[in-house]
This record gives sequence, C-alpha cells and structure tokens, in this order.
Amino acid sequence: MKIEGNELIIGGVVASIDRDNIDTDQIIPTEYLKSIKKFGFEDYLFDGWRYLDEGKLGVSKNDREQNPDFILNQAPYDKATILLTRDNFGCGSSREHAVWALRDFGIKIVIASSFGDIFYNNCFKNGVLPIKLDKNKIEDLFQKMSDSSADLSVSLDSKKIFQNENELYSFDVEDNLLERIIYGLDDVDMTLKHKDKILAFEQTRMKNTPWIFSND
Repeated sequence: MKIEGNELIIGGVVASIDRDNIDTDQIIPTEYLKSIKKFGFEDYLFDGWRYLDEGKLGVSKNDREQNPDFILNQAPYDKATILLTRDNFGCGSSREHAVWALRDFGIKIVIASSFGDIFYNNCFKNGVLPIKLDKNKIEDLFQKMSDSSADLSVSLDSKKIFQNENELYSFDVEDNLLERIIYGLDDVDMTLKHKDKILAFEQTRMKNTPWIFSND
C-alpha cells in the first residue's frame, strides 16, 4: 500500500485463475487447518494445484515437488499481489484459513464476479480486499491481463482500478469495510472505536440494575 498524489494505492502483478466456484478447500485443504496460528500458511495456498506431491503441515514449498504449469509457480506471478478469478470465489466451508493463506502468500486484492458470503467478510477482517465486478468486466479484464507484463493499480480512495494510469473500472464497497483494509482493523479494533459509548452504557446499567453485579 502506497500513497500516490492524494490517493492510497494497492498495486502489483496480477495472477489469473480462470475458474468458477473455487472453494475454500481448493484454496487451502483440510489437512492444514490443524494449526492454531493465524499466520504461516503461504506455502499451502492452492496446495492441490501448486504441487505434484502430497504435503503436510510443517513442510515448506522448498521441500515439495512444485507444479511448473501452475501460475503461482511461474515468474512474475509468484510475486503476485492481485488475484483475478471468476464467479463464486471462496464458496464452500467457512474456514478463515483460506484468507490467511492468500494474505500470507502476498495477495492483497482478489477480483471476481462474486464471492462466497463468509469468505467475503473474512477478507476484510484479514487485510485482503475483495472486489466485485460484473461478468463482462471480468471477461474484459482477463483479456487485458493476457500480457505477462500486465499489472494493475487500485485506488482505495476513489474506488477505481487502473492499468498504466488509465482508468478501467470503478467498484463498490462499503466504506466501513474499506476502512478495515486501510487501517488494518479487526473486529476488536472496530468495537474499541466505540469504547466510550460501551463504558457509558455499562455505568448506566450498573446504576439502574445493581443486582446484576451483586456477586462481582
């Protein structure tokens, strides 16, 4: 994330995966959900597609047989910060690990025509911006990204997507959700923004219903 002029920009290489209905089990398989940590999942992203062997938790990509045909194993896409895909991305189970794996790999933005609802909300909790575009724009974007040197820039202020400083599309996202991305806020942070109101409520409740707190 950087500032250009007066705008906050996320940009970089775009990796395209031309599939509908990529579910959370394809994003990160079940065997990697045993970890209680929230970080360190980058080597397991798209495990079934990135590797030719079977992996297990704790084994890094350097000790795996990588699939040379998968886009995230190819330069420059191995450094991608934006993922372009199609319909219903992140469908399936509600595992938050799917977003953690994308984030840990370095993906900051996912562009698709639609998302699984729980996955969509989990993105904002973990610093990944999901952008919805209609299917015609997604198709157009796939054509534009066919050049291996193609990259994009996304303005968080104007909510617009650019290629080589040329505006391509605008997108919609709720301001309160975008605020999470800009300031790196999670659910606790959002709650603490209202801590004065919460404290005032608790003080009033203690005054009006003291019997609730008689055992404190």
